[in-house]
Amino acid sequence: MRVLVAIVLVFISTAALADSTGERTPGERAPTATDVITGLYTFSRFQQGLLESTDLKGNAEVKNLAALRAEEAAKRDKALKQIQDAIGAEPHAGKTTSVSASLVEPENSDGPTYVKSFYAAQIPEYESAISLLERYLKAPDNAALAAFARDQLPVLRAQVKDAERTMADK
Repeated sequence: MRVLVAIVLVFISTAALADSTGERTPGERAPTATDVITGLYTFSRFQQGLLESTDLKGNAEVKNLAALRAEEAAKRDKALKQIQDAIGAEPHAGKTTSVSASLVEPENSDGPTYVKSFYAAQIPEYESAISLLERYLKAPDNAALAAFARDQLPVLRAQVKDAERTMADK
């Protein structure tokens, strides 16, 4: 009888462990508030870099979109800075994505090729930011940042869908 109870307890504890780990892979930890802040600042730098890239080459549509995204990034950073100051988080040096490395070099591309690469370069950056926020929301460590992440997710998802749709049209 004791063996049967022990086996049942093992199954129950295994099931509870599987439920608590969500979709994380072994060894992957949930991002902290500092990780999220750092990741979003990196994403903002990427978006602001798009604007600089379009100054070299790009049509009016691309330049206007890059300006809009850079403005949104600045607003996001301002709100993020308030949360950062409130929780005392100090972002660490994150990866710096070179926009020019992910875009076709302006001198080597014609208009349509550059426009397509402009949209294509955004998609993995958006997906990375969205994934970071989704993973954070599974185990948030700060209520204000969690609320901010919940507000940002639908915006970022809509923007990546727009980029995918526009790239498919080009």
